[in-house]
Amino acid sequence: MNRKKLHASLVVLVMTLTPLLSAARADGPLSDRIAAVTDGVNYKHAHWGILVVDLKSGETIYELNADKLFVPASTTKLFSTSAAWDAFGPDHRFETPVVRRGDVDAAGLLHGDLILVASGDLTIGGRTNADGQIAFKDSDHTYANGNETAEVTEPDPLAGLNDLARQVAAAGVKRVSGNVLIDDRLFETAEGTGSGPSRLTPIVVNDNVIDFVVTPGAADEAASVRWRPETATIRVDARVDTIERGGSTRVNVTSAGSGRLIVRGQIAAGHKPLVRVHEVENAASFARSLFIEALERAGVVVDASPLGVNRSESLPAPGECASLPRVALLTSPPFSESIKLILKVSHNLHASTLPLLVASKNGKRTLGEGLRLQHDFLARAGVDVDTISFGGGAGGSRADYTTPRATVQLLRYMAARSDFDRYEAALPVLGVDGTLASSVPADSPARGHVHAKTGTLYWDNVMNDRVLLTSKALAGTMTTAAGRRLALAMFVNNTHLDKTSETIREGKTLGRLCEVIYEAE
Repeated sequence: MNRKKLHASLVVLVMTLTPLLSAARADGPLSDRIAAVTDGVNYKHAHWGILVVDLKSGETIYELNADKLFVPASTTKLFSTSAAWDAFGPDHRFETPVVRRGDVDAAGLLHGDLILVASGDLTIGGRTNADGQIAFKDSDHTYANGNETAEVTEPDPLAGLNDLARQVAAAGVKRVSGNVLIDDRLFETAEGTGSGPSRLTPIVVNDNVIDFVVTPGAADEAASVRWRPETATIRVDARVDTIERGGSTRVNVTSAGSGRLIVRGQIAAGHKPLVRVHEVENAASFARSLFIEALERAGVVVDASPLGVNRSESLPAPGECASLPRVALLTSPPFSESIKLILKVSHNLHASTLPLLVASKNGKRTLGEGLRLQHDFLARAGVDVDTISFGGGAGGSRADYTTPRATVQLLRYMAARSDFDRYEAALPVLGVDGTLASSVPADSPARGHVHAKTGTLYWDNVMNDRVLLTSKALAGTMTTAAGRRLALAMFVNNTHLDKTSETIREGKTLGRLCEVIYEAE
């Protein structure tokens, strides 16, 4: 037999034996302990997909339906963040310039316009803390309307705009006779997937939402309602009652037309401050108004009203802004910080924007073009792209499906990179932070030993007044009790719940599976 025929025969033999070897490996105590969880009464109608492999060798430790398609929910973010990480690199810093169109005379009067050019910075200084890192809370404010645990971060959401305004003043501009414009032409706007703000735009200030923080008083007193960012362009009518301790808390924000918001409801005495958010209608006009107000605070008089809208038709021709004199520049923290924010809190808006940023880096402008570039990256990474489907970057698209095997293929590729330690550090840590903070108890042996992305997607089962948990997922890396490094992907699809809060129960189920695997290997 010649070498080619011998090689082909060996390949066939290996392919034939591998499933048998995997199945044999899956049998035994570990398999029994996993089955004790996955065969539980709550999963009578559900579908499980699990794959656990040695991170370096690829040896299969356990598998169940590893090649079947599952709804990945927010584990989709592993794919979009990896593609963006590869495109930009963890040390990339986005630069947001402010340029002037017109001359500045001896009195400091700008005879023309100021233009802020959106260039891909997703936080624009609004989350940067004193250490130069992007701040996050385990329960992000963008999810506030669906829970009572969300919090706002400490940094001023207008810090970046204030910095730019001070630089404009320092450059000698004392008055702007023309307009203030936002150049938001980096890519074409699109719709994101998942909950939270939905409009994907090149300019993002405070995630393009108004935060409302409601703090209860004593029973029968009015609650305190504050909002940020504060701006003269938003008028708020707020009245929230404080009720007896232990009562039902419910607060809603509704729009009464452009720039007018109504806050009504009740909050129980002793309740932690409650956050609610409202997405702004026009991100560019919102940013323009906030920037004009920042300029005024910095001592720069602007003749244009902050109540106006952003006039994109008044912008220079595409590409011309780069040749205009620069009067201010904001530099973002390293891109690794943006990835950490996305992964730790499962930030849908930013994750949905990543394919558009990848597209813009490659001279393209649409979400579809960005996703096709993500396809090319995944193919280079050794992911079997023909087995999976994505319609967005965050999870929640009807087109999003993946397999445990494709997910593990991606994790093993990323683990082989020289910068993987930084990517792994950006993932939530089991029992410690982000969306995994409460998945295991504080005394869990696996606490701190799993770095993984979670996913949750559910729909209202209106007919039965219940909830269908379409997907609960977890995928990442583990260092076991024996020091073995593993890659794992776990999906459970189509589970009946009585209420949305029970998704926490399913998160703890995946945490329990992590404990089983941690102790067994």
